[in-house]
Amino acid sequence: MADEKRLSARRKHTLKSCMLVVANNLLEAEATVKVGEREKFLAEKCPPLELPYSKDELMELCKKLHAQIDISEEERYCMEFKLNMVLNEVRDLNIKIVDLRGKFKRPRLKKVRMSADAMLKALLGSKHTVNMDLRANLKQVKKEVKEEV
Repeated sequence: MADEKRLSARRKHTLKSCMLVVANNLLEAEATVKVGEREKFLAEKCPPLELPYSKDELMELCKKLHAQIDISEEERYCMEFKLNMVLNEVRDLNIKIVDLRGKFKRPRLKKVRMSADAMLKALLGSKHTVNMDLRANLKQVKKEVKEEV
C-alpha cells in the first residue's frame, strides 16, 4: 500500500460529486425514456377518442370498444392462468424438496440435572464406579490457633 498514492479528502470529495452528477444525469435520461415509452404505448393502445354525432356511428364505436375490452380481458385471464400454474408448480417443487430432505424432525432436547457421578455411571455403565467427589481427594489442613499472650 505504500506504493499507491492516497487521495486527498478534497480530491475524494470532487470525485464523489462528479459521480453523483453523472448518476443524476443517467437517472433523468432513464426517466425521460420511460415517459416516452409510456406515451408511445398509450398512443398505440388508446387512440384519441372522436365521438361521432350519429347514433349508428356511436353504436359502431361501442362495439369496437367492447371488442378491444374482450381482447384485453382474455389476455389478462391467460396471464393469470399462467401465473397460477407457475405458482402451483413452485409450491409442488418446494413440497418435493421437503420430502427429499426427509421427514425426520429433530426432537427438542430437555435439560437434565445430573451430577457428575450419575453422568459417568450413565456413560460408562454400572460396572465402573467412579467417584467424582473432588473434595474427598483434597488434603485436610488443620488450622492452628495462635494464642496471644
